[in-house]
Amino acid sequence: MRFPRPIGAVLVAIGLFATACGGGTAESSSASSSAATTPAPTTTSAPPSTAAPSSSPAAAAGIEITTGDSDYGVMLFDRPGQAIYLFDRETTAQPACYGDCAADWPPVLTTGAPQGAGDVRGDLLGTTQRDDGTTQVTYGGHPLYYYAHEDPGEVLCHDVDEYGGTWLVVTPEGTPAP
Repeated sequence: MRFPRPIGAVLVAIGLFATACGGGTAESSSASSSAATTPAPTTTSAPPSTAAPSSSPAAAAGIEITTGDSDYGVMLFDRPGQAIYLFDRETTAQPACYGDCAADWPPVLTTGAPQGAGDVRGDLLGTTQRDDGTTQVTYGGHPLYYYAHEDPGEVLCHDVDEYGGTWLVVTPEGTPAP
């Protein structure tokens, strides 16, 4: 069926919006605000370390978590600028997002100790083991995730209900953004 140009454009736009944070679940996806974008994260430089070098081997450096401005205030990003989310259904550091959930909301993984930059608080940064043996980054006791269909600098899925919980961006204090 061929639609007149204005109707076809509207149908395409509706289709794109419906897949913006959709994950193919029975849960409805609803964002409390429209899609937002943010520039790449900014960081502040830390003062040079005055600690003496250690004689023990250093732990392998892992993924760098930093902060940047967004429509939701200062929030967490990875170094390339990918927005980071928490899943409010997870009330401990134990991940609950696997299978289709993890395909849409991939965990933030690391192979070494995660590194903080910007306003990231080192005392809130940690890790947890996933069922498959990989190491997932936590912040404030929450496992961290990306949204699989965002580009660096985009923040499209804050306050989205999906997979039995709500996905929220994370502030430097370790709490969900309002």
